[in-house]
Amino acid sequence: MKKWFAVMGDPIEHSKSPTMHNAWFEEMSIDATYIPVHVSSENLESAVAGLKTLGASGWNITIPHKTAIIPYLDELDELAQKMGAVNTVVRTKEGRLKGYNTDGVGFVRSLEEAVGKSHQDKPVLLIGAGGAAHGIAFAMQQQGYTNLTIANRTVANAQAIVDEMGIGNAISLAEAEGTLADFGILVQMTSAGLATGNFSMPFSLERLAKGAIVADIVYNPLMTPFLKVAEEKGATVVTGLGMFVHQGAIAFEHWTGEYPNTNSMIAQLKAQLGGN
Repeated sequence: MKKWFAVMGDPIEHSKSPTMHNAWFEEMSIDATYIPVHVSSENLESAVAGLKTLGASGWNITIPHKTAIIPYLDELDELAQKMGAVNTVVRTKEGRLKGYNTDGVGFVRSLEEAVGKSHQDKPVLLIGAGGAAHGIAFAMQQQGYTNLTIANRTVANAQAIVDEMGIGNAISLAEAEGTLADFGILVQMTSAGLATGNFSMPFSLERLAKGAIVADIVYNPLMTPFLKVAEEKGATVVTGLGMFVHQGAIAFEHWTGEYPNTNSMIAQLKAQLGGN
């Protein structure tokens, strides 16, 4: 019997997830399909019930439902529980809905794929304290990056994540700008990554350390305004495309037991996104 999977969000038209997962199913000769489902916040509960009733084997969740979906699931894995956010649902053999979060681990895999695994002792600056920051901070801590500082406009939000992790520091954006030379890795997780007409940098990169590694979690556009400035300053830049592909690959493995080819998918999507 053919299995089917989905991604739910609002909006959802822009998502590259169907392209990615359907290509993997075809490449690996798995009899399954993956569809986008537009779900507004007021319809989330009925949408989850509908997917379950209609026999979906699993699905991804994107903005704005990653936290709101939790009450409608039967169980969470440890990382999703810590983060208070879910981006992947697996329907178990018993028919229960189990939530996972693959975003943070997907980011770490993409970072290490781009620059290797020899940077774990470098001071890391995480910029932003939203859901993405929560996941990436926990995943980096779990993978051995322990010198973490979180900078945010509202310092209390950054402090809440630091308190939960039990390590790290919370500082303001102004403090981050003033001490920028102290950090070997920067991870940009605010809306500054998006190329909008109202774009503004979270802070100046004038003091960026020579040879710093700078990552952004936005993958469309590939070279965000933040990364462009960092590259001009001589940084090694890591786009958000690798994180997107690896978080999807981890979800795919949860569903099928197999890890797909991420390298060919990154190349394929990079070409679709214009390669810049």
